[in-house]
Amino acid sequence: MKAVVLGASGGMGYALVEELRARKIKTVAAARNLEKLQAYFPSQDIIKASIDVFDLASLIQETKDCTHFFLTVNISYSKWEKDLPIIFGNVITAATKNNAKIILVDNIYAYGESNNNIVSEETLMQPHTKKGKIRLQLANMLHLSNVPYIIAHFPDFYGPNAISTLLHYTFDLIIQNKMARYLGDQKIAREFIYTPDGAKALLEIAINEDNYNQHWNIPGAGTITGEEIIAIAKSQTNYSKKVGTVNKNMLRFIGLFDAQLKEAVELYYLFERPVVLDGKKYEENIGKLPATPYSQGITETLSFMKRSIHS
Repeated sequence: MKAVVLGASGGMGYALVEELRARKIKTVAAARNLEKLQAYFPSQDIIKASIDVFDLASLIQETKDCTHFFLTVNISYSKWEKDLPIIFGNVITAATKNNAKIILVDNIYAYGESNNNIVSEETLMQPHTKKGKIRLQLANMLHLSNVPYIIAHFPDFYGPNAISTLLHYTFDLIIQNKMARYLGDQKIAREFIYTPDGAKALLEIAINEDNYNQHWNIPGAGTITGEEIIAIAKSQTNYSKKVGTVNKNMLRFIGLFDAQLKEAVELYYLFERPVVLDGKKYEENIGKLPATPYSQGITETLSFMKRSIHS
């Protein structure tokens, strides 16, 4: 087995490279910015490669001896409709040429809203948002390909190097001792996953040939309220200010000045009626899900962020 992690400089990509390295699996950490990769992965055990997923010829050449493509590429919401089908098409073509498998790190948007808010792999996907429909379109590209695939659905990420995430937005302001905000009602319990847990679970799925051509849910360590998250963060810092709430109207206003947050408005239903992943399939077929307690995961995330500031 030789793995390539496409999008290795992102949160889940970073965690996957670290988990692959820990398991002594030959790994290519791939992203556009080679300098960033070298800083993130100084170990000589990791091959670092500057790969542009829009350049098909280069993608095929740079991954020619890789057997498993972990697709974790993250681009801004505003580019999803135009660019993600191109990226997926190129990755499918490269995997086909190289006789490789694709393991997709996916979110929960394609599930849409759920009547009981708990979704299993058998739940009919009926996305009602633009982004959910795009994710379903991309999944169908894999379904129709001749490439063995895994589509893994995760809740919102947090963890080391998980920068483009909701909790990072809050944690970053807390660490800087600025006026911090939390997206959504702080009293509502939602699900998050610590990226090292997600990487461990995904690797357990990917190493078994029988698990391909399927969707898999990888839930977090239960649900947690914003109030509980903030309390843990405050206990690990000197932060004493009140953490404000970003409601839907405020998000719309901020979106006038921030294109990424503007695109997040249609996903606000997840803050009001959270979708929670059912992990029974994983537990029945593979075993116990990795589930770092939130208190530990948040503490380790904040420690990583503090070290990054001073490095």
